[in-house]
Amino acid sequence: MHLALGCRSYDLDQRALVMGILNRTTDSFYDRGRFFDLDACCRRAHQLVADGADLLDVGGVKAGPGPEVGEEEELERVVPAVEALHARFDVPLSCDTWRATVARAAFAAGAVMGNDISGFADPDYLSAAAEAGASVVATHIRLGPRIPDPEPHYDDVVVEVARFLAERAARAEAAGVEPGRIVVDAGLDLGKSPVQSLCLLRESATLAALGYPLLLSASHKPFLGALFDVEVGDRHQATIAAHALGITRGCRILRAHDARAARRVADVLAAVLAAGPGRAEDHGADDQGEAGAR
Repeated sequence: MHLALGCRSYDLDQRALVMGILNRTTDSFYDRGRFFDLDACCRRAHQLVADGADLLDVGGVKAGPGPEVGEEEELERVVPAVEALHARFDVPLSCDTWRATVARAAFAAGAVMGNDISGFADPDYLSAAAEAGASVVATHIRLGPRIPDPEPHYDDVVVEVARFLAERAARAEAAGVEPGRIVVDAGLDLGKSPVQSLCLLRESATLAALGYPLLLSASHKPFLGALFDVEVGDRHQATIAAHALGITRGCRILRAHDARAARRVADVLAAVLAAGPGRAEDHGADDQGEAGAR
């Protein structure tokens, strides 16, 4: 499996990419606006890249309910950030938006991916991506961004999400987006209960079998907090566990707040997946070494 981002191509058979999250919002559930200032955003980007992020995802509106952010305000938040990051860092940039106008402006400023949690609800989104030669993320959501969905119902959440993502990926191809530039995302916590999100994480292999790189957006999310009734600042270990499980089940992009931890998880799992069958004498030597170490 390969993914094209701009002029780069990534082999994802065994290696997972780390997508560092950059929130230019005042009300992010994770950082509460700590990186809203453009200089702070750039400093945060520097840290993410230094910690091993393969690409950066810039968003100007949070996914959940909150104060209205109009198109012009979103453009003011996103486009200068993309321009600044494009000038400073040699990593692919993604724009986290569901508005075609914002995506088109971000592509012109240097972004090479549109990360759309609405599932391409804007009818102009895919044409904007195709015209720019950009990659896209097709995400499942039950209702829509910023719409409360406290009691989501599915007859079979895995089957319905897989069907949705397959249809959205086909729609992207029909609009002219190259198959190698399409990513899918189950949309954990987006119109899902904690149990439904856990089920989708467990069954990631079903979604990976669609044939497109599968993005995992689990970092510090509420469904992980619900497991132990902990706040966002105490979900680090749960996030690491989700990332590790996701990779073993086929996820190949980790969207993460903590790029360093995600990079370590991705590198360890890449080494495990790449390891060939061991020889009996190797196991014996390892066992003796371990016994001696005790």
